[in-house]
Amino acid sequence: MEIISDVVCPFCGSLCDDLEVVIENNEILEVRNACQLGAAKVKGCKKAKRILKPIIRKGNQLVETSYEKAAEHAAKILIKAEYPIFYGFGSTDADTHRESIKLAEEVGAIWDHCPSVCHGPSVLAIQEIGLAGCTLGEVRNRSDLIVYLGCNPMEAHPRHMSRYTTFPRGFFRDKGFQERTVIVIDIRRTETAKLANLFLQIEPDGDFEFISALRAIIRGREIKDENVSGIPVEKIKELAEIMKNAKHGVLFFGLGLASTKGKHRNVDAALSLVRDLNSYTKFYVMPLRGHYNVTGAQNVLTWTLGYPFAVSLTRGYPQYNPGEFSLTGVFDREEADAACIVASDPVGNSPRKVMNHFVKIPLIVLDPYETPTTRLADVVFPVTIAGVESEGTAYRMDTVPIRLRKIKDPPKGILTDYNVLELILNKYQILKKK
Repeated sequence: MEIISDVVCPFCGSLCDDLEVVIENNEILEVRNACQLGAAKVKGCKKAKRILKPIIRKGNQLVETSYEKAAEHAAKILIKAEYPIFYGFGSTDADTHRESIKLAEEVGAIWDHCPSVCHGPSVLAIQEIGLAGCTLGEVRNRSDLIVYLGCNPMEAHPRHMSRYTTFPRGFFRDKGFQERTVIVIDIRRTETAKLANLFLQIEPDGDFEFISALRAIIRGREIKDENVSGIPVEKIKELAEIMKNAKHGVLFFGLGLASTKGKHRNVDAALSLVRDLNSYTKFYVMPLRGHYNVTGAQNVLTWTLGYPFAVSLTRGYPQYNPGEFSLTGVFDREEADAACIVASDPVGNSPRKVMNHFVKIPLIVLDPYETPTTRLADVVFPVTIAGVESEGTAYRMDTVPIRLRKIKDPPKGILTDYNVLELILNKYQILKKK
């Protein structure tokens, strides 16, 4: 029996790095310090079917084959395609992102990832307004005011509050939660709201009006209405005073802000609010990101091609246009004639029209487990689970890169995402020359 310490959890954007894993005979017996979601990810999904051999579709049958033949088949699909798209990448390492971009550039494809259907509006707002950002370590050590807007970390990021924000003892907050104030602004009383010092329940789709009223009060303007988005103006004034008098405040926001009516304009308002608050105190803002390395995919694409998501390489140089080059946009118009999906399951969580188009085109999938997407695929590559069966680098939600550890061996013969994409690229280049 072996106990491996300081293991990084490859589940959500918190990337908790204090896990202890008990292993015996290459089998994980116990995962300590993790939340239930993280422990299940590290142990492996018992209910999901693990793919152990590459698969090629022949007629209506899925036939097992070798990596070489599967890579050759995938390369032929990409050669024939005139408008292919690469998508996913939220649950794999940064080296895979880099190699997939290299392959997409060689093929002349669109490269898109998860923010196009989740935090894309946040990315657009940050491009317009800028981000007063900090690290989660700074929050832990310095913040005396934590504001959660349109997010529920107690259920989406279960250890977020205990590790970084509310409960831990920090260098300048040695009394932990006794020195912190937690405010939750949401449309319903969530599990996070139950722990808050102050909970404001706003009306659905009332985010922009509420934040605008709060900004106006902070700037010294008078609000004539008695209520804004269901909140009495007196309560908003009270909130404004709390925020202005904080020593080190941070605003976390989620899809409850970014994906409701107003979308990126809601996030614009939140970012501008934090900018206004910095005239009075130190205040920061951070989006709560979901998949453990979706921030990494965004960062790698940005420092490689200059844009954060929805990039087209069909003309030999990067073009950026969200909506036109995002997965849902391309599939809604039925333009894509091939797709390569890595570490994602878009068939299982996309609109019906998008799912219907997946049926019509050749599909290449890299995934450790059987999913709705793999069931529709023409080529399926089994891969290792990054952060469990292979090492790599992931970016935490605050953009801090953290090295993932390998804690057990994968099933015999299984390759990493990076190795598979490298193999496809080599086959593509060889076939292209013939």
